[in-house]
Amino acid sequence: MSDLSYPQAIIMGAIQGISELFPVSSLAHSILIPAVIGGSWAKNMSVSTPESPYLAFIVGLHVATALALLLFFRREWISIIGGFFVSVRTRSITTGPQRTAWLLIVGTIPVGLAGLLLEHTFRTVFGQPQVTAIFLSLNGIVLFAGDRFRRRTNAVTPESAADQTNSHATGGETSGDSAVSRLSYRRGLAIGSTQVLALLPGISRSGIAILGGMAAGLTHREAARFSFLLATPVILAAGLLKLPDLFGPLGAGIQGQVLAGSAASFICAFVAVAFLDRYFRTRTLTPFALYCIAAGVISFLWISFR
Repeated sequence: MSDLSYPQAIIMGAIQGISELFPVSSLAHSILIPAVIGGSWAKNMSVSTPESPYLAFIVGLHVATALALLLFFRREWISIIGGFFVSVRTRSITTGPQRTAWLLIVGTIPVGLAGLLLEHTFRTVFGQPQVTAIFLSLNGIVLFAGDRFRRRTNAVTPESAADQTNSHATGGETSGDSAVSRLSYRRGLAIGSTQVLALLPGISRSGIAILGGMAAGLTHREAARFSFLLATPVILAAGLLKLPDLFGPLGAGIQGQVLAGSAASFICAFVAVAFLDRYFRTRTLTPFALYCIAAGVISFLWISFR
């Protein structure tokens, strides 16, 4: 793994920062891109082998991505964290930020427990390139079907159209936050639980959570913002939990590459979330769904028959 070059680290860091937030599965890209390119890329970058040094590299990228999310949603997080402590002190939940804080806690518990218990097993069993390609295509099919179903069963009424217009005019924060805070805890738990599926390489954490939010009645943008808020503590905790690996044998000789890749991941993640926050005001998951289907099929065929 010490053969990992700086160009490789920067390229994979940039791809991680984008694909972690785009509903296209960052883990799938971390597995498939080295496998498709082959050579030293495939040799140096494998997540399926136990104690893979490549995982230590990915840890740094995850922490950088989470920090980018924290920076972009810094106002929301200040409000949410403040609301949490006030609710604990007063033993009551009366405001939107207070309720959102507890929705995030409830929604994070399932994936947190599943990650601790199943992450290693899922990665080693399902982290083979061909299996990942199949799951990536399946991710695209689920995104496409879910998006089409949501659009057909939730036609825009004059009232909801007015709400969306007001959301666009104000930047959407008030409308989106109030919509999220009105979710029941049962629905918050259900949306958070969908993230467990992202333990399967190829299934997008943000994509599946967005679909869950849309099924609960949120708009594309509201669901996307909630999925990013849900993902932040999960990504950050997963990264910090394994951060000591970077200072042990697994991280030997790659600290510089980790820093370079993490810088690229941070920048690209910040740009990606800013883009998506505007994109989902008026657009849908369909382009991402078609990309996943095509990328999964092409990757599978390339790896299988080259």
